[in-house]
Amino acid sequence: MTHYDVFNGDADGICALHQLRLAYPADSQLITGVKRDITLLERVVAKPGDKITVLDISLDKNRAALLALLERGVQVAYFDHHFSGDIPAHRGLDVHIDRAPDVCTSLLVDRFLQGRYRIWAVVGAFGDNLYEAARRAAEPLHLSADQLDVLQSLGVCLNYNGYGETLADLHFPPDELYRLLHRHVDPFAFIAEEPAFRQLQQGYAEDMAKAEELQPEMATQACALYILPDAPWSRRVSGSFGNRLAQSWPNRAHAILTRRAEGYTVSVRAPLATPTGADELCRRFDSGGGRKAAAGINGLPEAKVEEFVAQFRVAWG
Repeated sequence: MTHYDVFNGDADGICALHQLRLAYPADSQLITGVKRDITLLERVVAKPGDKITVLDISLDKNRAALLALLERGVQVAYFDHHFSGDIPAHRGLDVHIDRAPDVCTSLLVDRFLQGRYRIWAVVGAFGDNLYEAARRAAEPLHLSADQLDVLQSLGVCLNYNGYGETLADLHFPPDELYRLLHRHVDPFAFIAEEPAFRQLQQGYAEDMAKAEELQPEMATQACALYILPDAPWSRRVSGSFGNRLAQSWPNRAHAILTRRAEGYTVSVRAPLATPTGADELCRRFDSGGGRKAAAGINGLPEAKVEEFVAQFRVAWG
């Protein structure tokens, strides 16, 4: 029997898997990629009796591959908080899905583990821009304000590393970053002992400084839109920049369009004060998806930009 761990390459996916494998060690094959690489189940070549754990990728975007695996006799445990569509009823499928806007996959795994490795769920929630949910989850841990700030920085840096068009844009391939992280039960030990954290901190600071020099292409009290250039730094920072804007302007929606060879990638953040609607907007476009508070479009053609801007403004008019 082979065990596969299939996970999003962002902070939430990595911290969710880390918690599970601390509680239930397994010699598994890791399948992951850049944050926007979400049709990961297509890569799994499993045989009857194999087991797959899926973390932080949309069931709806992986439906065909999931159904094929289940019919082949593969057992699948599924943890996620993105749009799922209809959930298949199958005896081989164990589902843990919650689309509430203040829930992420790390918090779902924490719920499943009854808080056994809660501190890593806090890191994952910070990385997913769920600052209030992270702080609520941390209350039983009795951490100081300074410790929470450090965990927030770790979550933000892990999440920042997941963004890019290809693995070449990233500081670390997500599977490598997970393996580095998985050496440590204590996140403060990872921060103190692994040079990777300092590299991510420095890269994040440099890329964010470039993004913060940009002016919005459009801005109202209700919504703002930024366009980033076609460059590795902008592909790395696009999601983190959207999260920073959301935290700075909690009553405003934000869209970040990053130029690519053809068209744009898009990151959308609903207002933190009313964190819903981002996935609904992005699913209207091919390759769009996500969750209520934060969503994206992997490839928006130039010809569709005007339509997107119009619908973005209507959604948060």
